[in-house]
Amino acid sequence: MNLHIVILAAGQGTRMRSTLPKVLHPVAGKPMLGHVLDCARAMQPQQIHVVIGHGAERVREQLAAADINWVVQAEQLGTGHAVAQALPQLDGAEQVLVLYGDVPLLQADTLRQLSQQAGDTALGLLTVQMHDPSGYGRIVRDAAGRVQAIVEQKDASAEQRLIREGNTGIMALPGSQISNWLTSLSSDNAQGEYYLTDVVALAVEQGVPVEVAHASTEEEVLGANNRQQLATLERSYQRLQAEKLMTAGVTLVDPARLDVRGEISVGQDISIDINVVLEGRVVLADGVIIEPNCVLKDCVIGRGTVIKAFSHIDGAELASDCVVGPYARLRPGTRLASQAKIGNFVETKKVDIGPGAKINHLSYVGDASVGAEANVGAGTITCNYDGVNKYKTHIGANAFIGSNTALVAPVSVGDNATTAAGSVINQDVPDAALGVARARQRNINGWKR
Repeated sequence: MNLHIVILAAGQGTRMRSTLPKVLHPVAGKPMLGHVLDCARAMQPQQIHVVIGHGAERVREQLAAADINWVVQAEQLGTGHAVAQALPQLDGAEQVLVLYGDVPLLQADTLRQLSQQAGDTALGLLTVQMHDPSGYGRIVRDAAGRVQAIVEQKDASAEQRLIREGNTGIMALPGSQISNWLTSLSSDNAQGEYYLTDVVALAVEQGVPVEVAHASTEEEVLGANNRQQLATLERSYQRLQAEKLMTAGVTLVDPARLDVRGEISVGQDISIDINVVLEGRVVLADGVIIEPNCVLKDCVIGRGTVIKAFSHIDGAELASDCVVGPYARLRPGTRLASQAKIGNFVETKKVDIGPGAKINHLSYVGDASVGAEANVGAGTITCNYDGVNKYKTHIGANAFIGSNTALVAPVSVGDNATTAAGSVINQDVPDAALGVARARQRNINGWKR
């Protein structure tokens, strides 16, 4: 079936009270429209059309992709008018799915159900039973239960407002009918707009079947018109992610105090404590332990590794049985071999750290390599930047770097070599040698302050 998807994303979102277009407000670190596009792509349509208006260039710039056809709605005259802007690009479509850019929790399985039920001849509606349908259009049925129309809240009678079956706005339109229906819409209503929902009455009048699919939960089809609703969507999304992780074998000390803002791959018997944020692409192998208040972004954590409290790991790869933190910062390009240890108040960047190597305290190691079983003492700094260029430091296997050593790159400390505490090392230290570079101490007797 030749499937096209139209996503409506032109609304201003005045109740957000923001200069940011509504569909760009994030849920789990990604614009709401980005979530909707992910769902649309899972349907593998022939074409995705996104109707934009308010902040059009900003929306297009942030979510630019080759598979999107951008359609501009210069005047916002209703949902029917918005879909009509895409009509010139819908030639040949056998089915058109209409989605909304501020409904980020919609699942592809629900959309498939709607598409399959409607096929290419029927009008398909996605509805949901709501505890409080205020603000939503109501599904009006006849005595036999057949859908007759959708009545918007502002146009509904007192009796119709008691109906709890709400219209989500998401629908499947037969390609053979869409042009005729959209050009037949009227703006004679309380809002003075062209409602897409009026196609239901047209379908009934013309004898076109109306099929109904049901969203699995109310939260799946919730939109966000203000900051309160945005926060509700965020918590709903996070609850769903927490449930997925626990089902996969992850222990969450408090599911309500985990934030997932990306794609997470997990093994079994992982433990995650409170106030942990997982961003981007994060891979956690079996037996990983993450203590409270950690941020992990775009990283791979190996089997049995422990991330202690208040650590920040960004763009790093950690092998098995490592220990990081507390209060450690691993920046992009950091790679730890098995059983390496990064201690408290240590920062690393673009560094390869060998098996069993230790950087335990108060150090900065960047643009460097550290050999197996090396011990880098407290206060060690790799001086990698001269104000113009970056240079590399090499620390050999089983080397011992004394506390408060400054390694002025480019420089190499050999295997089994040692640097004396407080040294400024700006020349290579050979294998098994001691490097000492500090002023001789003088004691002045009888000194008075």
